[in-house]
Amino acid sequence: MGFADEDEFRVIFTGEKMTGLLGILLQTQAQPSAAAGRTSAPIYGYVPIIIFFLIAILFPFVLLGASRLVQRRVFGRDKLMPYECGIDPIGDARERFSVRFYIVAMLFLVFDVETIFLFPWAVIYDRLALFGLVEMLVFIGILIVGYYYAWRKGALEWA
Repeated sequence: MGFADEDEFRVIFTGEKMTGLLGILLQTQAQPSAAAGRTSAPIYGYVPIIIFFLIAILFPFVLLGASRLVQRRVFGRDKLMPYECGIDPIGDARERFSVRFYIVAMLFLVFDVETIFLFPWAVIYDRLALFGLVEMLVFIGILIVGYYYAWRKGALEWA
């Protein structure tokens, strides 16, 4: 793909056509400055952000409205029944669960969130040198001690 001259290349790749279109949409005149394809009005820098936010706000409403238009409005007995993995529900939904479920969930969250701290350390590892390595070994050691304590106390046992 060749360009006839340098002006055609500059117009296509610097966005002068886009700023002219935005000038028409905003009812202003796009004034190119000395910088290649830049406009003198600072509002043009915010137009893509505003368009993005408008799309982000309108998109869910448009999809919800479209689904409302095409949804099926006939509800039978099977449709109104609670779904529970394909098995008919038995008993009350408000039954008590063992506290072990919550303990395992909390342990998972604690260890999962703590391991997230490994990523920033890995990003700046070269700047931390030996100090960073020792600090991370202490951090991982504390995690292992906590995991071992939970394991020995039986927090990870289901039965």
